[in-house]
Amino acid sequence: MSMTTDALVLKVNDTGESDRLVFLLTADYGVIRAFANRAKTSKSNMQAATQSLCYGEFNIYSGKDAYTINSASAKEVFFGLRQDIRLLALAQYFCALAYELIPEGEPAPDSLRIILNSLKLLENGRRSPDFLKPVTELKLLALAGFAPSLGGCGVCGKSPAGDVLFSAEDGVFCCRGCSRKGRLITPGVLTAMKHIVYSPVDRVYSFALSDADLKMLCITAESYLLHQTGKSFKTLDFYKSLQNEGD
Repeated sequence: MSMTTDALVLKVNDTGESDRLVFLLTADYGVIRAFANRAKTSKSNMQAATQSLCYGEFNIYSGKDAYTINSASAKEVFFGLRQDIRLLALAQYFCALAYELIPEGEPAPDSLRIILNSLKLLENGRRSPDFLKPVTELKLLALAGFAPSLGGCGVCGKSPAGDVLFSAEDGVFCCRGCSRKGRLITPGVLTAMKHIVYSPVDRVYSFALSDADLKMLCITAESYLLHQTGKSFKTLDFYKSLQNEGD
C-alpha cells in the first residue's frame, strides 16, 4: 500500500554506501521510519528531501515489515538555520524531542505544527532561541500527555497571588506556605506556563516576559522535561555548550 504525506525529517541514518534510513514526523502517522534506497547518490531525486530538517512531500510504500520511500520532494529546507551553528543545534534538539515524545503510528498534527512553527520563527528571528526553547519543550510535553498540573496549589488547591514553588519532579506548584519543595517561580512565569500548556498551538507564542522571567522559564521548563522523560539529550548538551562558548 502506498501513501502520500507531508513530513519533517527528524534524523537520518546512513545504511550502506548509498541508502538512508529516514525518521519522519507526519501529521497522520506520527513518527515513522522509512528506507530511502539510493538516496545518497548524486542522481537521486530524493537526495535533498531526505536530509535532516527537510520538510517535504513523501510517497511511501508500506510493506509487511518496513516503509520505503518511493519519491520525495522538498518544500522547505530551513536554509537559514544551517547557516548558524547555534540555531542549527537548537533545531536538532527540537527534532530529538519530537522523536522521543511522539509515538509511532499515531496521528500527531499539533506536534508537527509546533515543531514547524518553532523552526520557522527560529529561522526568521521573530522569536529568540530563549523564548522558543521552553515553549517547544512544554508544549510537546503537554501534547504527549506529560502536562504539569497548573490549576491550583498541589496542597491547598488555591491560586496564590505571589511567588510559588514548582516541583519539576512532581509536575505541580505549591504556595510557599504549603511546601518547601521545588524551584521558586514568579507569577509571570506560572502564567506563561499555563498559557503554553493550555493554549491551542496557533496561540502558544502570544505572550511576553521580562528577561529575568524568561530566564527562569527556560530553567524551569528544561528541568521539568529532563525529570519527566528521565533522559539526557546529546543535542541539548551540544546546544548548551555553544551557549557557554558565547558567554
